[in-house]
Amino acid sequence: MNNKFKIVIPARYASSRLPGKPLRDIAGKPMIQHTYERASQSQAEDVYIATDDQRIVDVALKFTDKIILTSAEHSSGTERLAEVVEQQQWDDKTIIVNVQGDEPLVSPQHIELVAAALEQNLQAGLATLATPLELESEVFDPNIVKVVMDARGNALYFSRAAIPWSREAFTETTAHNISKLPQGSQSQEHGWFRHIGMYAYRADTLKQYMSMSACMLEQTESLEQLRILYHGIKIHVTLVHDQPGHGVDVEADIAKVEKFLSNK
Repeated sequence: MNNKFKIVIPARYASSRLPGKPLRDIAGKPMIQHTYERASQSQAEDVYIATDDQRIVDVALKFTDKIILTSAEHSSGTERLAEVVEQQQWDDKTIIVNVQGDEPLVSPQHIELVAAALEQNLQAGLATLATPLELESEVFDPNIVKVVMDARGNALYFSRAAIPWSREAFTETTAHNISKLPQGSQSQEHGWFRHIGMYAYRADTLKQYMSMSACMLEQTESLEQLRILYHGIKIHVTLVHDQPGHGVDVEADIAKVEKFLSNK
């Protein structure tokens, strides 16, 4: 593909589980800098940081001048990206990849894959990634979001629940008794895929998102991408077979990322 796509890294200071998360030190650098540098290894034409906090701006200015100050009222990174599109007045066809600020080990290759997928699938409003689940027990983990796709690779549904439900395999077991499930099986043949939360959007899709009402499915599952599906916009899913880099949600994740960087 060509490199006609942009990256926006939404970075919010007020994290409930880890306040000030984008500025936490990891191996001598703030986390947001690690994320920015990894994203910059991709073929994107521009990489921006979008934040609602001057403290993040002040730190980010030490390594980039592509910083956009946004509202503190946004409830999601998608809303923050939509404001960036409006501020920058990007053309409707512009492709923007959302790279979360708490992904210091984000894969530049995954970024390029998701951007290319959206460029090639003109009927889709956004694109994302998934990978086959390795263990059947993972199907029952509500922290692992599952996705099912149609024959063209477009998402049919995302869920924290076990989808698709294997009537034969799960007849005598439930999510509360997963010890009976066979472990180590290759789940791809059953259609179990883990969603990787990286998205490429067309600018016009982000503009539409701001006028979309929230839906019951989104609120029930706590998955904002369901709003997109509910309102009839296609989400293309590209399968990858390498796992995404470890993100940072809680304090213990920082040590895991530092260990990875040290070993590398």
